[in-house]
Formats: sequence, structure tokens, C-alpha cells
Amino acid sequence: MVFAHDTEQSLLAAVTLVNTAEPPEGLDTVADLDAFYARFEYSGRRERTGAELEEVRALRPHLRRLLMADRDHAAELVNAVLAEARAVPRLVRHDRFDWHLHAVAHEAPLATRINVETAMAMVDVIRADEHSRLGVCADTECDGLVLDLSRNRSRRFCSTACGNRHAVAAYRARQSAGAPGAARQ
Repeated sequence: MVFAHDTEQSLLAAVTLVNTAEPPEGLDTVADLDAFYARFEYSGRRERTGAELEEVRALRPHLRRLLMADRDHAAELVNAVLAEARAVPRLVRHDRFDWHLHAVAHEAPLATRINVETAMAMVDVIRADEHSRLGVCADTECDGLVLDLSRNRSRRFCSTACGNRHAVAAYRARQSAGAPGAARQ
């Protein structure tokens, strides 16, 4: 394990949220936000409104900048998020999770909690100098983000679909190069 569970979960949630801005877009409905909330096991207040959905969707460009920033700029962005939210890290235990960090109240808006939890996760990334675990999808037709938590740092695509599209294109290129008459059919 590279990071603590709460750090990994926050990074995965942030990357997933950012990638919902890529075609085909996701996070279109309050039900989609409910599924996101459940998938990443957030705790705390939920409004379940269109306004809350829009606040969370509006985070995507900011989170993308934070996740893709170089180490020094990421530290500046993290400090700004934590200061603006008046974050006070504290150890909490809830649901099935043992002790982990929260830095804003359970009553804070969901978008604030996502933003601060991402910033707290980036603290670990910055301190461990693990920015190489974050990148952009290797599929040239995609701008999705990749979080590589693999031991050998081999993840290159944001999704199985992008990996498959790349593999099919490479296969077709090999077939075309190896069989000159095959491309004319």
C-alpha cells in the first residue's frame, strides 16, 4: 500500500470526479451524485439537491488543477484550500473505518468536504513526493486523469475503455503494417 486508506479513497474519488467532465460526461443527476457519495463512502450532511450537484460539478476544474500541479504549486493550492475552509485536522472513526483524518465538520457542504479531503490527500502525495502517480490518460483522444496505485507504476489509462481503444488501434496498425493487402478490403 502506497498511502493510507483514506488518502487513496480521497484521491480515487477526486480523479473519478474530475473524469466525469470527460465525454461521455457523468454526474448528470442527483442520483449520480448519490451513487458517487455511496461508492466513495463519504459521510456527513447531504442536501440531495440540484444546487449541491452543481457545487460538486463546479469543483472539477479546481481538482484537476490541484491533482496535475507540480509539487510546489500543489503545496500552494493545498494551503489555500485548507486556509479557506479553516480546516482543523482531527482523527475520527465512523462506519467501518478505523481512525483516519477529517478536517472539516460533518455539517460542511459536500463540495467543501470533497475539496478539503482531496487537499488532505494531496498533503500525503506532496510529502511522499509521489506526484508521478498522477497523470493524464495515455490515450491521445482522452484527457482523463490516471491515479496509478500499482506497485510497478504501470497504469497508463484512465479507464478500461481507453485501454481497450488503444489496444485495438495498436492491433489494427500492426495488422495494416504486416498485411499490405488487408487494408484494401
